[in-house]
Amino acid sequence: MSVLPVYCFDPRDYGKSSSGFDKTGPYRATFLIESVSDLRKNLQARGSDLVVRIGKPESVLVELAKAIGADAVYAHREVSHDEVKAEEKIESAMKEEGVEVKYFWGSTLFHVDDLPFKLEDMPSNYGGFRDKVNGLEIRKTIESLDQMKGMPSRGDVETGDIPSLTDLGLNTAATMAQDGRPSVSASMAGGENEALQRLKKFAAECKAQPYKGSKDGSQETIYGANFSCKISPWLAMGCLSPRFMFDELKKTANRTVSATSKENDGGSGSPDTQMNWLMFELLWRDFFRFITKKYSSAKVGTAPATACTGALA
Repeated sequence: MSVLPVYCFDPRDYGKSSSGFDKTGPYRATFLIESVSDLRKNLQARGSDLVVRIGKPESVLVELAKAIGADAVYAHREVSHDEVKAEEKIESAMKEEGVEVKYFWGSTLFHVDDLPFKLEDMPSNYGGFRDKVNGLEIRKTIESLDQMKGMPSRGDVETGDIPSLTDLGLNTAATMAQDGRPSVSASMAGGENEALQRLKKFAAECKAQPYKGSKDGSQETIYGANFSCKISPWLAMGCLSPRFMFDELKKTANRTVSATSKENDGGSGSPDTQMNWLMFELLWRDFFRFITKKYSSAKVGTAPATACTGALA
């Protein structure tokens, strides 16, 4: 089976919101453009490629599905209002073409199907959620393919150009680096490769520069320039998954690293304490994502909140 990887820049994600603010500012858009460019390079290195389009997904994906005779569209599930609405439009358009839309769960440490409660019964406070998932096993990551089957030959689909800020209707002046190229900052390039380098560096620093205990020994704090792994933008953009982070940090830790350990577990100055702290932060991400899905799904007369329409295969 051949897969056609697609990333669609939805015009509805840009422009001004009802409050007059940019829906996607130039810095975030630059980070996204860099991430998509990095994804294309990684796919090309594995024998595939990435089709890039600017347009509404419900139109773009129908056109591509017709061109290659696709059997199904695959995507990660999402939870927020705009993504859910876009998903409904895609499903409606694909249904008319007889193409199935299939979803997978991602972006969290714990899989939604593994939660020890029904989503509608999820505790509405973090403490209650943490107690419920205490000891819950985190699914293992799936190894990425070193080589992928080539793009579908039918349809002769052009891959398309990765857009610039101007193409997305954004002002480029605020993000121009000294060399004239758009960049968020020299140390904050988008993409999986940058995320992996940061994760490796953070794991090494956990060994070399662990927590510093407070004077009374009652708590520990992270200190110095590297007080955080600073990897949230890559997690939010999907360049890196929290489960992969968990697996990688377990390899570096001297003892068991747990997503549900208390913040100060591990003893004063322990590198594993810092890693458990990171897992604690990742669990907060899970809580907010699941609670958003809980209340998005609770709306009367709507389908369960799903769908990430930015990146589809």
